[in-house]
Amino acid sequence: MTTITEMIGARFAIESDRGTGVAPTETIAGLLSRRSLRRYEDRAVPDELLDVLLACAQSAPTKSNLQQYAIVVVSDTEVRARLQPLCPATDWLATCPVFLAFCVDMRRNQRIADIRGHDHANNNMDTFLNAVVDAAMAMQCFISAAESAGLGCAPISEVRNNIAEFSDVLDLPDGVFPIAGLTAGWPAQPGYINQRLPSSLVVHRNRYDDVNLEAAVEDYDRRRHEIFPVPPSGQRHTDKYGVAEVCTWSENVARQLSISERSGFREFLRSRGFDLT
Repeated sequence: MTTITEMIGARFAIESDRGTGVAPTETIAGLLSRRSLRRYEDRAVPDELLDVLLACAQSAPTKSNLQQYAIVVVSDTEVRARLQPLCPATDWLATCPVFLAFCVDMRRNQRIADIRGHDHANNNMDTFLNAVVDAAMAMQCFISAAESAGLGCAPISEVRNNIAEFSDVLDLPDGVFPIAGLTAGWPAQPGYINQRLPSSLVVHRNRYDDVNLEAAVEDYDRRRHEIFPVPPSGQRHTDKYGVAEVCTWSENVARQLSISERSGFREFLRSRGFDLT
């Protein structure tokens, strides 16, 4: 069996002795070795299994038990066909065995407050943030449960590129919007381990400290490039920056963030009932 030390080494492409004294439970091993899988066998996921996975999603932590999220299971082929052009980079959306939209849902509790005869005085940024976190944790619980059952999953942020049209196809009312889509199915490919930033840049002890950021990122870029060099087709905004002979992770990230993405998101939210005060 692969040890935790070996799994951590593969995740970060750094040899270390981390985890030598920790037993590799199924959950720990599954998380350390997880990979996004976007290609699936032409084989259905049983409804009974899907129902269990959805129950796992609803078992996620939620702020004050407010449960401010909704999950739309999209199985209708006609609806899938209407969504596919809105997510052109996700060419497997129409054919994947399972497609879900994880959504913020402020509407439900607004209606409950009205039913109980109370004002809903929390249409604000805090509720927006709490609901996004609720939806994200529900999605992660679904992913963890699905992968433990042998399925592969891939979150899809592209649903927000054409968020108004996407929401209209799903008849999402005011107070509800998708944070991400999720595809799932039986893997047709083994996938690969995606190397993450070193823990020294992400995990801080007692106070935030990024004094060694530049050197650590350069070292990460080198290790990652040796394993997964960014091909020309994966380089961001080549129309502006050209094709680099060596395009590192940090260069690609900087390119992506140099041009505003989804600049109309706030306006969309305001048009759908979110005050964001």
